[in-house]
Amino acid sequence: MNGAQLTELFEHGMPGVREALDLVAGFDDSLVPGFARLSEEHASSLAALAAAVGITPLGERVSEAVEKIVAGSVTDERLSMLAGARAALLGAVHDALLAGFDAASGRTRAVWEPSPATSVTGGSDNLLAGCRSWLSEVALAGWRGVDHDLVAASGQMLEALLAAPDHRRLAVLVDGLTAELRASCPVGTMPQLPVRRWADLWTRALLLSQPGGWAGRSGAVTPVSGRLLILGVDVHEHSTAVQIQVHGILEPAGGEPARLVRASVAAAKVDTIVGPALWRLLSGYPVLLGALAERRSVTITDMSLHSSGDLVWREEQARPDEPADPFTTARVQLAGALAPPVPPLDRHTVRIAEPVLVEGYRVTTVGDDPATIGFDLGGSSLAVDVDRLPGCGPLTSELVAASTACLGLIRWDGGRWSLQPMAVQATVKRKPVVVHTGDWALGPTDPKVVKAEAKAGDAVAVLRERAGRLLRK
Repeated sequence: MNGAQLTELFEHGMPGVREALDLVAGFDDSLVPGFARLSEEHASSLAALAAAVGITPLGERVSEAVEKIVAGSVTDERLSMLAGARAALLGAVHDALLAGFDAASGRTRAVWEPSPATSVTGGSDNLLAGCRSWLSEVALAGWRGVDHDLVAASGQMLEALLAAPDHRRLAVLVDGLTAELRASCPVGTMPQLPVRRWADLWTRALLLSQPGGWAGRSGAVTPVSGRLLILGVDVHEHSTAVQIQVHGILEPAGGEPARLVRASVAAAKVDTIVGPALWRLLSGYPVLLGALAERRSVTITDMSLHSSGDLVWREEQARPDEPADPFTTARVQLAGALAPPVPPLDRHTVRIAEPVLVEGYRVTTVGDDPATIGFDLGGSSLAVDVDRLPGCGPLTSELVAASTACLGLIRWDGGRWSLQPMAVQATVKRKPVVVHTGDWALGPTDPKVVKAEAKAGDAVAVLRERAGRLLRK
């Protein structure tokens, strides 16, 4: 992106965005004391939410649900209507922001075409009903009313969901929510709550647990073959899991237009495995890791591609190809690649993560904090989110500050646009260097890091050996 594109992106007003987010915040605040103890202010916030979707197909049912809930009649069906209204508002904000980005960058995006909904069995309906019931209890109690007993009440329901492959998406989501609540109990004593985050998780879980669910509505899945040119990798790390999401451009076989795609792989972990050791957890994906470390393209054959642009990665359907410089790929093909549409349930502001190439900037500081980096492209300043740089790669804030070109992900968070670096071209000690987040995917190349790892020992190997002993017993 250049200065003119950034100026258009930042100065192009998005009417109603702030107001919509304020309505969402009002609803989220109502979940803190719970719907069993709504104050007049909270009741007004719910009424404002209903008014915001009044002219939509949701309008009449949301308005009725608010009236009943304020009167003290709370059911999972009525709570689902409120969750739907909240998701619709955030979806509208997401669409407005993404449309602004597409217009400023000149990016073309495919149109979303849902696939037919699939039918579910009665037994599955019972599982979903159990989940909705527990989520309703949480909403009645409010976050401040969550205790160990309420979290424990999810155990049987969650165990049944985890055992049902068709509901794994919902099960993992609810499992994560219950884990956070359990770790925070008693929530009533917490000085500050992650109100927006917990409301996001609660809303998504309630929508995923609707009869019929969202299974089969995630868009078409088609087999694709061709060459995958990697742009960069985004590392998502949690105390119990790690996921890498590789962003790239797919050149389909047969001469179809190039398109932006993502490929994600994940592994379970413990909180003691950090830094470069994370890559060892993903050793079952040598082709993907090799492509990242060696900056190679990958030839894929009949790999499943969702309409959302997500490749279902299968190592046996991929083989290494020729070296391909991500910066060259971005300069030549990124502007013309077709971007994927966003599934309805994923239309949320935190989900925006669009690959871009930024060049010709001057590194500055943002605000009063000298550690906050920004890129100035002729008067327009773009904040750089160096806090998102993972510890498993060689890319650091110092390299970003010394850079002249940056491949990254444009995000919108905290009311502003920012850039998450995935790779930079920089000058260090008067020598040009190119550094990518995935350079250590096959192991660190920095002698100091290699020495430190050797001294500390291989935590992954030790834990695997101990796990093997337990299994043999």
